[in-house]
Amino acid sequence: MNDLRTATPANAPVNEFAGEPPGTLFGLTMPMSRVFGLRGVQIDAREARVSMPYHPDHTNSRGEVHGGAIATLLDCVLSCAARGHDPRNYGVATIDLTVHFTAPGRGELTGIAWCERRGRAMCFARGEIRNEQGELLALATGTFKLVERVPAK
Repeated sequence: MNDLRTATPANAPVNEFAGEPPGTLFGLTMPMSRVFGLRGVQIDAREARVSMPYHPDHTNSRGEVHGGAIATLLDCVLSCAARGHDPRNYGVATIDLTVHFTAPGRGELTGIAWCERRGRAMCFARGEIRNEQGELLALATGTFKLVERVPAK
């Protein structure tokens, strides 16, 4: 199984989307990603990684990252894995997302997701969130509908 703790700058794939403006996630304009500070780290036909910096506005009453923010990161990273085969030409619509929280989150969080099966219209993905120490915070599975992007007229 892939593990965030094994990723190092030396063996990490090149990110062709590096330096995207805030509000863009792997070539797709997504204003919500700006609100959460999401940054696309890596994407390919099988896997995606997205990071989310700590922000006090995204915490619960205990100062931990709110479960809703963690679920948002999971939805985004799983959807990126689902469209990773052609991220410039496809978006997705979330059909189903199941989240399991395993530990409270603090600090910068990283989501990694894998596309387990991609059909003509539907994709199935799974993913996880880990903190900077590599501790598992949440797991998720999701079903996504592929939506071909059409240029604005």
